[in-house]
Amino acid sequence: MKKKLDCILLVDDDEPTNYYNSLIIEETGCANQVRIVQSGKKALEYLANSARPAKQGDSCPTPDLIFLDVNMPAMNGWEFLEKYRKINQHKMRPVVVMLTTSLFPEDVIKAKEIPEISCFESKPLTPEILYKIVDRYFIRKQAC
Repeated sequence: MKKKLDCILLVDDDEPTNYYNSLIIEETGCANQVRIVQSGKKALEYLANSARPAKQGDSCPTPDLIFLDVNMPAMNGWEFLEKYRKINQHKMRPVVVMLTTSLFPEDVIKAKEIPEISCFESKPLTPEILYKIVDRYFIRKQAC
């Protein structure tokens, strides 16, 4: 039996995008769980809760992989990463993928300069993008 990622966290304010992305993840069978938050603030809260010791029925498993949108209201992906860096202090090391509709070359350059970001991908999420990420960052440990 193939192993799966335990949890993938989707951070995007767009509900249809989250629904679509969760379907792609479920169809590929790459993860046991998909969690969705619709803002950077909710993502920080989720990650703070997932850093606590697990309890029976824990609803905030630590994500192995985070798909993060750039353009969100109130706290965009860049602002999320600044706050995440301050609170994380290397306690968690999930793979963070910027998954966005942004076509600005500056965003790609900026993403490459931020060590917490593993890669930058354009929406929509496809099985091919997901398999590429899993292959690159997890395949030697796990497979989907």
